[in-house]
Amino acid sequence: MADLHRYRSSDEDSARWAQVRLRPGDVVVSTRSKHGTTWMQTLVAMLIHGPDLPAPLAELSPWVDFLMEPIDVVTARLDAQDHRRVLKTHTPLDGVPRIDGVHYAVVARHPLDAAVSLWHQGANLDRARMAELSGSPAARGRRPPLEDWLRRWIAADADPRTNLESLPGVIRHLTLAWSRRHDPDLVLVRYDDLRADLPGELARLADRLGLSVRPGVAEAAGFEQMRANADRLAPDQGGILLDRTAFFRSGRSGDGARLLTSEEYAGYRRRVAVLAGEAGPEFLAWLHPGE
Repeated sequence: MADLHRYRSSDEDSARWAQVRLRPGDVVVSTRSKHGTTWMQTLVAMLIHGPDLPAPLAELSPWVDFLMEPIDVVTARLDAQDHRRVLKTHTPLDGVPRIDGVHYAVVARHPLDAAVSLWHQGANLDRARMAELSGSPAARGRRPPLEDWLRRWIAADADPRTNLESLPGVIRHLTLAWSRRHDPDLVLVRYDDLRADLPGELARLADRLGLSVRPGVAEAAGFEQMRANADRLAPDQGGILLDRTAFFRSGRSGDGARLLTSEEYAGYRRRVAVLAGEAGPEFLAWLHPGE
């Protein structure tokens, strides 16, 4: 664990991975928030168990980094599972142990769309409950309008190791995965591809994980069906969501770009190109399909 980067925020700490005993067959879903984490967890869990999951998703596929739940509770739950396990993390791949026989799945979403979803998610969090669980002071102050917040988010020069939800944090997470895109233990997926061809992407995922697609999985894992099943699928450890159904807000693409002028969007693209560094134009074209 000494060679792993540590990522910390007010509600996450990647150091908790030191207490997790990974085993061959595990699937670690490593994404940024609002990039399709719950969707990928659901897909993998349903490939393993079928469309009727044996437990709520947050119990079946616990979030390792989340400070709102004691790590010994998380590891006890994982150790008790005798099937292939699915573990959730928002930690980039250089902060997660790499073990032979373990697969890693990373989902990429257009950063602006993920940012818009993140802003809306902020209104659905019970801040007092989060403060109670974490022991940290509750966040205070009025949130700025979405358009203003998005412009600040694009421009913010944040540390990606402590501000994981920032644009630098998002791009660091994705470029690290991009650098390993040819590794057999990594499955790299685009959110928009899941939206455009869920059966095809599900079949590709199953093939990479050595699984088969069970009947009914593609239908049960569609966005609207997941929204209808929010009580069992929404990540609501400790009761931090005000409305579980609202967690699955819309799943649309293009919302972020529509909030910016053409000049502002060009500025966003220039900033992302700088942050992407050596990943270069091929990565940028993959991250922004059709542009």
